[in-house]
Amino acid sequence: MNLLAGEIIRRKRDGEVLSEAEINFMVAGLTDCSIGDGASCSIGDAQIAAFAMAVFFQGMTMDERITLTQAMTRSGKVIDWSGLNLHGPVVDKHSTGGVGDKISLMLAPIIAACGGFVPMISGRGLGHTGGTLDKLDSIPGYNSLPDMSLFQDTVRSVGCAIIGQTGDLAPADGRLYSIRDVTATVESIPLITASILSKKLAAGLDGLVMDVKTGSGAFAAKRDMARDLAESICTVATGAGLPTRALITDMDQVLGRNVGNALEVAEAVTFLQNNNPDPRMTELVLALAREMLDLVGLDADPAAALYSGRALEIFARMVHQLGGPEDFVDDVPKYLPGAPVIKPCLAAVSGIVSAMDVRRIGVAVLAMGGGRRDTADIIDPRVGLTGVVATGAKVEKGQPLAMVHSAREDQADVAIAELLASITISDGAAGPANPIVLERVAGI
Repeated sequence: MNLLAGEIIRRKRDGEVLSEAEINFMVAGLTDCSIGDGASCSIGDAQIAAFAMAVFFQGMTMDERITLTQAMTRSGKVIDWSGLNLHGPVVDKHSTGGVGDKISLMLAPIIAACGGFVPMISGRGLGHTGGTLDKLDSIPGYNSLPDMSLFQDTVRSVGCAIIGQTGDLAPADGRLYSIRDVTATVESIPLITASILSKKLAAGLDGLVMDVKTGSGAFAAKRDMARDLAESICTVATGAGLPTRALITDMDQVLGRNVGNALEVAEAVTFLQNNNPDPRMTELVLALAREMLDLVGLDADPAAALYSGRALEIFARMVHQLGGPEDFVDDVPKYLPGAPVIKPCLAAVSGIVSAMDVRRIGVAVLAMGGGRRDTADIIDPRVGLTGVVATGAKVEKGQPLAMVHSAREDQADVAIAELLASITISDGAAGPANPIVLERVAGI
């Protein structure tokens, strides 16, 4: 069959169902390889972007999603843990992304402290949301792209390792991920499903728990979309032999109190030190941990792992084994970069914080350099927000709604204006906040 990228894009643009051969051809082109007859299958960024946009508008059937996911998984190495004699199950969690979402940094060591092994292959920021790897890159020396030997040895000896996609793990997704980030094609259920699961299937897991976020700060702003995404991921994963569950969680307010890469790492360490001011974050971490442990049959108490300090110790060991400072958790301010400008965003009126445009808050941090607007952009790990007020909080005029950390005064002033426009303060009592866990979806 003479396959042409332009014709495949046209067929998907027109709403047709692609064949297995056509999907495999497009995935092969992502990695600049060749198909069976030796013909070139290199496909340029423009055509990949057009394909992503066609899928964004026309969607994919469940069979197309399974084919796309499996092809992207096969584009690189699939890890086999059987030779390492791990004395416990291999399990992971993945989030669809939110503003202030640093949950992975706390959850991985908690599960490791409970007897699980967590090879967490994470991504960089997408759109208005921060990426776990961008956060970890703010730690001096931390190697987020280790070779396979160091990655596996860290998982074996420490219990967890949070890294990015190396060149031999789902490389097709690595390229597609970066193109989606800058072409407004992030919010596509088929592409999100394939992106997440190609990495997770390549990681050789025994179980996966998804944190699918919904609300103003999530890609799935509407609950129906979040449910569709959760069901898509659980169905495709289970069909591929990976037991998967999903929690649909609230993203109508910032998660935690800090937003921004180095600032979120600092908050994660504070959490593991049992000095967390946000009970919603604790509730979510422990809910996800319990799902992970139950899924793979581990009878352990994640709260005990947290409050005993065992999870903090494991996080410190992971950071050091992957190249970071040995005493990082003992002196975080010494190692994390600080912004030269720190200014308060002061409430213009007194009242109750009744709503947040969380996406707009995320974009404000991105505009300060906390995220990428183009694939070549370099992130400034120093910038972001601390002490973001919670929905339902009572505030007085002149009280800080957040502290803005910026590289320049003018950037800080723009961010303050955006925050004031993003946070609604009402005269009367606010309605009850959404619960942090909204729904649970099991694999079919």
